[in-house]
Amino acid sequence: MIQKKITVKIASGLEARPVALFVQVASQFESNIYVEIQNKKVNAKSIMGMMSLGILEGEEIIISADGSDQEKAVNELEKYLSEDK
Repeated sequence: MIQKKITVKIASGLEARPVALFVQVASQFESNIYVEIQNKKVNAKSIMGMMSLGILEGEEIIISADGSDQEKAVNELEKYLSEDK
């Protein structure tokens, strides 16, 4: 299992469209992937779970992944969150 702190750089934060794209990226991997902010932790492959976090630009989140492609999963999600859409 690996974890990484990432600062969200998407100007609109993670609202509907960016969340849908984030979930699409996460769903490409076999690993179990979770996003954590403050005391909330949700499955990164769940649109409803991700929407419930209400993540804004500039907030720091923790992405954790556990599985055969965990490192690639975290790196791809970090790349997605680091690019302004």
